[in-house]
This record gives sequence, structure tokens and C-alpha cells, in this order.
Amino acid sequence: MRKIVRSAGLAAILLLTVSSVFAAPPPATKGVPGTIVIVFKDGHRQSFNLADIDRVEFPTSDQGASMSSASGPSRGHFIGRWECGDGNGGTFYITLEEDGNARRSIGDEHGRWSYVNGEALIKWDDGLGDAIRKVGGGYQKSAYTAGKAFTDVPANVTNARNITPKPI
Repeated sequence: MRKIVRSAGLAAILLLTVSSVFAAPPPATKGVPGTIVIVFKDGHRQSFNLADIDRVEFPTSDQGASMSSASGPSRGHFIGRWECGDGNGGTFYITLEEDGNARRSIGDEHGRWSYVNGEALIKWDDGLGDAIRKVGGGYQKSAYTAGKAFTDVPANVTNARNITPKPI
């Protein structure tokens, strides 16, 4: 009799264990419109109101992150003062600030820059645009006339070099 009770108890424990292994994960909580839900490795979730978020940043590999920068530069690689060709044999400077502001030494022009698909895209207040892109082992600046998209053929392409590679 004891063997039957022991076997039945063992079978019940085994059945509960197996059923919990194959059980469906808990249903995803539906987010409230205008929120983002972050799911952590341990399974807990945290919601943030998108209206409270200015931007999402991922640390660069030199700040101790486990992410590899082999796939391309991060946003942080673009912050600083860039020496760029002007397309006519001269040089000028573009300063990209952490807060998204940009300054150009030609005409002391102001603009806004954003990090998109591994590139720094700058829209100047005068309507012109510049893109700084990693090409091979270096960087290039592509200039765009007013009304042109960053996917159009640039007016000129020159070398670019960040002369202050740390945030200023």
C-alpha cells in the first residue's frame, strides 16, 4: 500500500513539474498608448511614459558596455568638433553637441543633428544639410543643398575628422 501511495505522490509531483515547464508564458501586459514597456532579463517589466522621455541612449563600448561597436559608430562617437572639407579645397568646423544642437563655422550657422542608422545627420537653419558617415577606417562629410534628402546625391563629399573625440 505504501508503494502505491508513494508512487501516486511521485506521479503527482512529476505531473505538476512537467505541466509547469510546458505552460504558456504569462500574457504580455498591454501597454497604455504613449508608453514603452521594458522587459528585463529576470522577467519583470517597467513602463515609462513616452512624454517623459527625451531620447534613449546606449553607452559606447569605451564606457564599459557589453555592446560591440564593430557594427558601426554609436551616437557618442559623433559628439565633438569635426574638421571637414568644404568641397573647394578648404576646411571648416562642425560642432555636434550632446543635446542635439550643432554649429557650423561657415556663417556661424546653427542647426540640429540626430543619430540615424549609424550616421550624424545635420539640418542647418539655413536649409542646408550635412551627413557625417563612417566609411572604411575614417569618416566623410556629405553636403546637401536646400530641399535635398540625405538619400539624394550629395553636392560634395569630403573627409571629416573628429578633433575632440570626447564630449565637449
